[in-house]
Amino acid sequence: MDPKDAHSPVFLVFPPEINIPEYQSKVLTATTFASQNLLQKLLTTKLKILGATQILIGIINFSFGIIFLFTSVPPYPRFPFILISAYPFWGSALFIMSGAFLIALKRKTTESLIKVSRVMNFLSAMGATAGIILLIFGFLLDRNYICGYSPEGIRCREITALLIGIFILLMILSIIELLISLSFSICGCQSED
Repeated sequence: MDPKDAHSPVFLVFPPEINIPEYQSKVLTATTFASQNLLQKLLTTKLKILGATQILIGIINFSFGIIFLFTSVPPYPRFPFILISAYPFWGSALFIMSGAFLIALKRKTTESLIKVSRVMNFLSAMGATAGIILLIFGFLLDRNYICGYSPEGIRCREITALLIGIFILLMILSIIELLISLSFSICGCQSED
């Protein structure tokens, strides 16, 4: 390649439909939201992040439920109460669905989607509240049966620390889910007024 050719211009020939822009006579309208408070503005700009957070909390809760399923093998005398109530499974389904509706609301805002998302977040908040109550009750009920009637060779302290840690993480995640769901439900109710 010659050095003279390195700086020579290149002309591209495009078909006529690419070169000629089409002008459409659409009228664009804009709506201002001056009446929104700071919390509403923050939540509406962060809907995708809050939805993804709810979905991740749901997946983590489901994973902890799977871990609790393994406590049905000996030397454990029975299922933990939190697994009998199935909170890690139905709670995670509520969290994942409400997060999916928040992400869908960010992509396309319609009146029906706003209502469905608000209802799902309200149900998610109620599920998180019920989950917190069930976790407290389950911890009080199961704290003496975490290791079961195991022989001395089994590492009871390690198993107890693991299961208590899972209880605490489930409690923290349920509180976070409650705060996210309630904040969107309250913000949605205020924006309708």
